[in-house]
Amino acid sequence: MKDIIKIATVLPYKENYTFSKAQAAAIWVCDFFKHSEFKNTNFVFGNTKGKDYLTKNYINININNLKSKLSSSTNEYCKNFIEKTKDSNFDIIEIHNRPLVFNYLKKKIVSKFIIYFHNDPISMNGSRSPKERLQLLNEVDKIIFVSKWVQTRFFNNLDNKLINKTEIIYPSIHREKKIYKKDKKITFVGKLNESKGYDIYKNAVIKILDEFNNWKAFSIGDESRERPKINHKNHKELGFLKHKKVLQFLNKSEIVVVPSRWEEPFGRTALESASRACATIISRKGGLPETTDHCIILKKLNSTELYKELKKLITDEKLLRKIQKNSFRHVKHLIKDNSKLIDQIRKNTFQKFNLNFIKNKLRIINIYNTGQKLNHRLYNISLGKKFTNGFIRNGHDVLEISDRDFVRQNRTFSLTNTETKFQQYLIETFKNYNPDFLFFGHTKNISADTIDQFRILNKSLTISQWNEDPIMPSLDYSRTNIKNISNYANLVDHNFITTDPSVFKKQNTNIKNLHFFFVPVDQNIECFDVYKLNPSRDIFYAMSHGVNRATLKKGKTDSRINFLNTLIKKIDNINYDFYGFENKEPIWGNNFYKALVSSKMGLNLSRGLPTKYYSSNRIASLMGNGLLTFIDRKTQMNDFFTNNEIIFYDNITDLSEKIKFYKQNKKLRIKIARNGKKKYFDLFNELKTTKYIIDKSLGNKTFSY
Repeated sequence: MKDIIKIATVLPYKENYTFSKAQAAAIWVCDFFKHSEFKNTNFVFGNTKGKDYLTKNYINININNLKSKLSSSTNEYCKNFIEKTKDSNFDIIEIHNRPLVFNYLKKKIVSKFIIYFHNDPISMNGSRSPKERLQLLNEVDKIIFVSKWVQTRFFNNLDNKLINKTEIIYPSIHREKKIYKKDKKITFVGKLNESKGYDIYKNAVIKILDEFNNWKAFSIGDESRERPKINHKNHKELGFLKHKKVLQFLNKSEIVVVPSRWEEPFGRTALESASRACATIISRKGGLPETTDHCIILKKLNSTELYKELKKLITDEKLLRKIQKNSFRHVKHLIKDNSKLIDQIRKNTFQKFNLNFIKNKLRIINIYNTGQKLNHRLYNISLGKKFTNGFIRNGHDVLEISDRDFVRQNRTFSLTNTETKFQQYLIETFKNYNPDFLFFGHTKNISADTIDQFRILNKSLTISQWNEDPIMPSLDYSRTNIKNISNYANLVDHNFITTDPSVFKKQNTNIKNLHFFFVPVDQNIECFDVYKLNPSRDIFYAMSHGVNRATLKKGKTDSRINFLNTLIKKIDNINYDFYGFENKEPIWGNNFYKALVSSKMGLNLSRGLPTKYYSSNRIASLMGNGLLTFIDRKTQMNDFFTNNEIIFYDNITDLSEKIKFYKQNKKLRIKIARNGKKKYFDLFNELKTTKYIIDKSLGNKTFSY
């Protein structure tokens, strides 16, 4: 299946995209458009008078009504383009001949950018100076030139070490099937002015027509200013002709003359005339010598030299036919070949990820609180660390950033505040690392402007955020948590939460790309098989640290306290080990492990009302380490686990009875605990969970819950 890439082609706003008045860039775009594999997803934008558009996928941008005389046509053109494409999300924006358009759009649109130079870059606003051209090289994704000469001009006074960001794609034509019968015609095509060498043509051709009265000469083109007049009975001015008519006329012409004084960026007329078996005479200016290998190049650019070469061709029919046949047989630049080359450049510029986790490797920045401030006491429940482990084990490269620790460690009396320092740090780190995927959780420290900068620096970047805290409208903390998620929700590409998304959507219906993920277990963190041991205690529970430090924070409530006190009374013959309330200090780090492995069973009780799929990190700690685990049935965890893997309770009385039952039934308790751990690791280990996150984020559909 072919890649689908959406492309917006932006013409110079004065370029006419019609059959009747097509110009160089318009012809280029039309030729390659028709033979591209992306023609159905490529839309051409321009400011064109007339309706005979060159292709169906053309969208006209009207800038005739500027708001004031001081308004910039370029700015107005760009604004109107943005308005017309605001709902489109183009993968690549291709800009022809207008660096200033790129400078404007890059600040407003997240996309890959390709710039095409059809003319001398040094003559254009936005690329005149070496500084401007270097900036383009650093910021644009690809630059394409129509000739080696144009490329050389671009790198004037520049180190060409970035030349690999550029390509040369010549204007191209179709190979003609046959050589048409020629008439004794000498033809000039182009502006009828001195920069095109029309005066040179005039003086030479009058002399030729006087000498060889069986030959005729023609001029195709116009000039609004004063121009040289050719007054001869055998010469005729045809004026401006449609491009198709020009080609038809070349089919019948014996000789075509292109005596430009102007440094031609390429010289399409020379290419077209040579391909149609015309004996072509050109100057050595600009890119003209790159158009064909079978032509006459004027040693001196004057009418005397041109007259000599014309006479030589007229009097030596063998030479004339040789040049004509070689030109026809050895056409240098073909649309079919170069169209494939352009499409390949597009594919290389915008790579759609198709990960198989064997051959492909992502660069990932993972931003979360690593817990340095707390001496890493939460390491064994660190979800961010599990993500890092999973990404690495799936074959990717990960750079970790601890946002809270940076902010804490960089507080100074400097005039530059810590927040600004952190944004600068993130941007510079991003430039150095250039990640494919940015992943962050539980942060308020990344600004929207910084995210915009990330997307400008890497147009194919994917960004996702995660959050493991409860989403319960009844909890004050949850309301804050929902707000924190929402602040980033539409700045990122995907949002991952540990509660069923339907719960969140009741609070924020506008959020897009919301996904549930199950808190993963990790082979290095959940590493005990408690069911194989002989623990001294019956049941373990550790209160989360956010609200309780053995005593409630002032002004806070916690329904779990009443629940636990009531439960203790109902299981007075059970040896329980509960932490974080009634003046019993919470436990951290290695002490957490010691307490956990000293109990046969564990209680998975979370703050607030039981909510669909929410279980906190606690469930991974309990089931992942092989404890028989109890959980409220209203969490609906029966969608993932059976009664042979976890114990569901309906109320506190049901819970107390089941705790007593499983204390007495060792064999069954061990069996269910072992099944629970196995099932958890089968479904939600760090490798599968991070693969699921990447697949969802990058659009792969290889795994789902």
